[in-house]
Amino acid sequence: MSSAVVVPRAEPAAEVGVAAELQSTLVELIDLSLIAKQAHWNVSGPLFRPLHLHFDEIADEARGWADDVAERLEAIGVAADGRTASVAAGSGLAAMPEGKVEGAAAVRLVSDRLDRIAERVRQRVEGLDGGDALSQDVLIEVGRGLEKQGWMLREQAV
Repeated sequence: MSSAVVVPRAEPAAEVGVAAELQSTLVELIDLSLIAKQAHWNVSGPLFRPLHLHFDEIADEARGWADDVAERLEAIGVAADGRTASVAAGSGLAAMPEGKVEGAAAVRLVSDRLDRIAERVRQRVEGLDGGDALSQDVLIEVGRGLEKQGWMLREQAV
């Protein structure tokens, strides 16, 4: 005799809301990874080396968080959409300026974007309270990481 474990699912209407919150986070994280890479390539000045490395770390973490969010979307039966057109249309983050960016300015630009996404993720976590706890947990981890990276980045500009 086999015993099957049945995992309770959220109501379909609730899943639509959860999916929308996860999808919004996904496109922001993909955009953040590109923003951080742009800063990584173009930072200049006396703090070049530590900022160059830190921006690369942020890009790597953002890609990892995006993967976690995309996999959660797939787990609830929704196709993750990380296409460039979807990212451009849905992120809402300002692009990095073209060309070289002095270190302190690059820190401000990237940390502003980190803070903006962290705030949006915090709002999404609160909006999912009492809903899909597993999706909420994914967003909590993303928010924690965003806030940590924002803090670490700002400390380099002090």
